[in-house]
Amino acid sequence: MTCASRIFQHSKKLRCIHKDRAIFMRWISNDARPSADKIDDISTCSQHGLGSGDKHEISKLGNGRCFSPNHQGISAVGMRKGNNLWTPRRMNAPIIGMGHCSQQQNLVRSFSTDSALPPHQEIGMPSLSPTMMEGNIARWLKKEGDKVSPGEVLCEVETDKATVEMECMEEGYLAKILRGDGSSGIKVGEVIAITVEDEDDLAKFKDYTPTSEAAPAPKAPSASNPPKKDAVEVPVTPPSPKVSKPRAPSSAGDRIFASPLARKLAEEHNVSLSNIKGTGPDGRIVKADIEDYLATHGKEVSQAPKADTTTFAAIDYKDIPHSQIRKVTASRLLQSKQTIPHYYLTVDTCVDKLMELRTQLNSLQEASGGKRISVNDLVIKAAALALRKVPQCNSSWTNDYIRQYHNVNINVAVQTDNGLYVPVIRDADKKGLSKISDEVKNIAQKAKDNNLKPEDYEGGTFTVSNLGGPFGIKQFCAIINPPQAGILAVGSAEKRVVPGTGSDQYKFASFMPVTLSCDHRVIDGAIGAEWLKTFKGYIENPESMLL
Repeated sequence: MTCASRIFQHSKKLRCIHKDRAIFMRWISNDARPSADKIDDISTCSQHGLGSGDKHEISKLGNGRCFSPNHQGISAVGMRKGNNLWTPRRMNAPIIGMGHCSQQQNLVRSFSTDSALPPHQEIGMPSLSPTMMEGNIARWLKKEGDKVSPGEVLCEVETDKATVEMECMEEGYLAKILRGDGSSGIKVGEVIAITVEDEDDLAKFKDYTPTSEAAPAPKAPSASNPPKKDAVEVPVTPPSPKVSKPRAPSSAGDRIFASPLARKLAEEHNVSLSNIKGTGPDGRIVKADIEDYLATHGKEVSQAPKADTTTFAAIDYKDIPHSQIRKVTASRLLQSKQTIPHYYLTVDTCVDKLMELRTQLNSLQEASGGKRISVNDLVIKAAALALRKVPQCNSSWTNDYIRQYHNVNINVAVQTDNGLYVPVIRDADKKGLSKISDEVKNIAQKAKDNNLKPEDYEGGTFTVSNLGGPFGIKQFCAIINPPQAGILAVGSAEKRVVPGTGSDQYKFASFMPVTLSCDHRVIDGAIGAEWLKTFKGYIENPESMLL
């Protein structure tokens, strides 16, 4: 009973030592160091604390060890037996890293037993958008040696869609910048900078390299401790020396091995390589073989008629590096066409009344100093109202359910020099035409200036792409922007001759074709047709949009 009470007292001391979320790992081993093959014997001390009832458990563990990371470094506490009592002792522990993550940056706290490398923090390239795989450093607003505080902007990061400011998460000093201004193609999570807590530690990171890059390759097992086997001695015969032999001429269709210089020399003198025996390694034809052949067959070669070859002019071209937005657009659209079952519905909409209403509204806008309303603004409004009436089209597919959105957020395709952007107009069904017009012009300009923020393009539920008004495209089929279930492709309006009221009467009318691309997993054919019917009703009777 006395022994159990003493064990309980010592267990209380151990819990005090590791009171801040410490994690104990026990290995059942009699060696001086923990064995890697006993990783299955790990247990958590928070679940199995050393108490008075653990006497039997300790007797089973033997020379068990417990490790726990703390905020300043690594401490290790083991157990040793003396006079039938278990007392704590200190020992060396392996280096353990402690990770810290946030939405803005990837932080990894590193520790080292080397006095030249104090505790520090590795800042990784953050993921600043859902589709971001890599980014670029536009410029650093802090330089090495500067003091940084939470909330201060460290640098500007060019993501796949915008330029975003990256803020500091902890107080300290910027010790090392690993990826400077203009660095491109930085993978998400790759270390870009180092911070330390003490200013005196700055000089120790002058030649620092990230742990992920400096990690040594795994070494092969040492030959000093070979596995014990009943080996059978086998006489070893020395390998016969490799002798290069001249290679016989290759038959038709076989590959002829020759050095680049030999091939060039043979082409200049119109010599067929199949007539030459190679003396190089493994029968390869080298320059000396061509020269020997020319020395002995020079006259024959010079008298041989040249083959009738046609010389083509070299193709002139320029390689344009991929921008981040083009990489993301390519991967997402490829995923869309490969994984989403597209089908297309097309309808012609008469836009005569729409154009008349637009003329009247623009007269009022000009009189009040407002901006002009475009046909695309009216299309966005009509699409938003149709989505509110047919909410099945305002949805997304998941493996477990169909998510139907209550907000109608319309993405608008905008073409820029860097690629295609799709900024969003939020709650378009609840906004007036003047407000929609102002927002479309504002986000389009921000997209062209590459100044979009994540909130400017995230959260869309449906997309409108208009190639008719700006480019005169009559009709096209757009690719769905995942995870959305539909996208509307708008063509150009054209005048047609249509029957009039009388039997022999005809009149002109303007028709604008629109094509709805649907995800058949979410939008059935009848639902898509119902949405297009509703949309057409708003376009052909635009006054109803004002109700």
